[in-house]
Formats: sequence, structure tokens, C-alpha cells
Amino acid sequence: MSRTATKDNYTYLSQGPGLQLIKAGSIKLKEVNAILGIPEVRSQIIDVPITQAEGAATLGLYAMQKAEKGFDFHYDYLELKTVVSGQFILSDDQGTDRMVAEAGDVVIINAGTTVTFHPECDGVATYVAHRLPEPIFA
Repeated sequence: MSRTATKDNYTYLSQGPGLQLIKAGSIKLKEVNAILGIPEVRSQIIDVPITQAEGAATLGLYAMQKAEKGFDFHYDYLELKTVVSGQFILSDDQGTDRMVAEAGDVVIINAGTTVTFHPECDGVATYVAHRLPEPIFA
């Protein structure tokens, strides 16, 4: 499955000067277990592009509930994830051992990192990623 995106494939959130409001529930969450092919994972995601301007940025909402199994995800880009509610239990391939991020915490995921989302996660987070949307989540 390709993880390459091009600027022409999307409708961007930023629609010019002025304020915009994205109402809760107006963008449908996608089931991550179906996308990744891991039925034991209980997780949902929204991944939408913000702007077409240089230095692409994507906005997202990520939710995960306690499950039988966690999963690993490789980040080729910088992402800032802010926990809105609950908690995320994470570790990485760089030696970070089980980190607990709770409501109000910000997790910085640097490019080139594989993150393990442990099955005890039970939270909601928003994120901004320095990239176009992940094609597998779009």
C-alpha cells in the first residue's frame, strides 16, 4: 500500500481569509482496524489536509479504546499530538519506554520514529502533522 500523497488529490480545510468552524461530527471517523487489517485494535481517525501552501500540514483527530492488541506505526514526518481526554500509552524504537500521555499533554513524534500504541490506550487526541494526509487514512 502506497503512502505517497500529491497536492492535487484533496479538498483543503483552509478556504481563504476569515474564520471557519468545523463542527464536531461533520467529518466521519474511519476505523483504523479495518485500514491496518488488525481486527483486535479499537481505534478511529480523521486525517484531513489544512492547506495547499508550501510546507503541507494535516489536521487530525485520533481516538483509541482499550483492546486486545496494540499496534506499531512508522512516522516519516513530524507530528504534534495533543491529548484531549483519557490517556495514550506509547513507546518507540528509539528507546523510549512506556510513556503515559494524559489530557493536556503534547507528544512530539519526530520523523523516522516507529511508535507503539499499547492496547491499554483509552483516549482522544488531536494532531497536526507536517505532511499531506496519509493516503491509507484519506
